[in-house]
Amino acid sequence: MDGIEVVFLMWPFPTCEAAPAILDAVTKHAHRIVFLSSGAVRDELEQQAESIGQLHADVEQLIEKSGVEWTFLRPYGLATNTLWFWAPQIRSDGVVRWPFGSSAQALIHERDIAAVAVRALTEGGHAGAKYVLTGPKTLTQVEQVHTIGEVIGRPLSYEEISREAARKMLLTAWGEHSIVDDALDSWARLMTEPGPVTSTVEEVTGTPARTFRDWRSTTPPTSVKRTQT
Repeated sequence: MDGIEVVFLMWPFPTCEAAPAILDAVTKHAHRIVFLSSGAVRDELEQQAESIGQLHADVEQLIEKSGVEWTFLRPYGLATNTLWFWAPQIRSDGVVRWPFGSSAQALIHERDIAAVAVRALTEGGHAGAKYVLTGPKTLTQVEQVHTIGEVIGRPLSYEEISREAARKMLLTAWGEHSIVDDALDSWARLMTEPGPVTSTVEEVTGTPARTFRDWRSTTPPTSVKRTQT
């Protein structure tokens, strides 16, 4: 890290156990950290409601105590997360089998997160900011699937499955019970309490956040292939 003054930090680990040692190494060189946190963090809660929120809140607190300048990026749902389980189903038969179809949030394009990060890394005036990042429009999961279909030129359908069926699928993929249950609880809550919509991307970058349709249009075509019939 010789010569490094500013660091963009993502946290890939399931706990923050390694954070003190990593931050100690980083802060010997860098004077500013831009941390990719999570929209699940709630400042008004001492104990976060979700494990993903607690993990990121714990890392945030350690960064604050480190003494360096910091900026926290708190994105809500990432558009690219829809590729996890949907892409294989779309390739297979065009039917997305998933729970909580009316769950709604304003998914954010990863390029918009990157654009905000670049500003925070290269400009002054962002120290101490906690940027809540979303896309510009709330869509249900059913609407997201239909939007993907419209962009790739192939009709897609959404088939509602039970929470328990989804839980089995997610446990096979992720293995961590608490993360799976938190994700399912979050999607269930978004059915009656849709996620927020913020203008932070435009306020920081001067350019409006990209829509979900924009995201699908700019995602490499290998991610979701059109099946020839």
